[in-house]
Amino acid sequence: MGVEGKERHRDLETGAQVLSGNMGKTIQRLRKAYNLSLSELAEQSGVAKSIISQIERNETNPTLATIWRLSQALDVSIERVLASADEEPFIEKSSKADTPILVSDDGKMKLAIIGWIKTIEWLQWYDVQSEPGGVLDSDSHQRGSVECLSVLEGEFEVEVGGVTQQAKAGESLRYRCDRPHSVRCIGDKPGRATMVCILKAAVMD
Repeated sequence: MGVEGKERHRDLETGAQVLSGNMGKTIQRLRKAYNLSLSELAEQSGVAKSIISQIERNETNPTLATIWRLSQALDVSIERVLASADEEPFIEKSSKADTPILVSDDGKMKLAIIGWIKTIEWLQWYDVQSEPGGVLDSDSHQRGSVECLSVLEGEFEVEVGGVTQQAKAGESLRYRCDRPHSVRCIGDKPGRATMVCILKAAVMD
C-alpha cells in the first residue's frame, strides 16, 4: 500500500471510529430513556449483552445486521442510530421546490411538510393553507397520538369523536388524533395555521 493508500485507509478508520462512538452514545441514551438494562435490550434485540456493552463503550464496530436489530428493539430508524452526535452544529436549508405538499380531497386545503424528514416517524410539522370551506378528513393515527393546530390567519374548526371546537388567529387547539378527525376552514376568509402531530412519545435525553 502506497503512502496515499495508507492515508486513505487511516482516514476511513478514523471516520469509522467517530461513527461508532456517536452510535454508542445514541444506543446508550435510547436504552436508558426506555429504562432498559443491558440484559433486557439483549433479550429484545437478540444481540449479546457483551456486544451491546462494547458498542456503548466504543470498543467495536458492529455489523449492519447488529445495528438493525438494535434499532428495531429501540423502535427507531437505522438513520437515527447512525446520526452524528447531537452536539455537532449543523444547518440545513430547504427550498420551496423541495417542500412536499399534501392536498385535501376537496382540493381546498394544502399542507406543506416543513418538519424534518428524519423525525416524520414520530413528529410531523405542517404549514396549513386553506380556502374558505376547505376540509381535511383524517383517519386515526397510532394510539396516543396528539395533534396541535395553531391558527395564524382566519378561523378553523376541529371535530374529534363528535366533539367540535373552533379557534381564531392567535389560538390553538390540541386534540387526540388516534381516532378519525376533521379540520375545517370556516368563515368566508382563507385560513392559515401550523399543525404539529406527535405520533408517539419522543425519546428525550
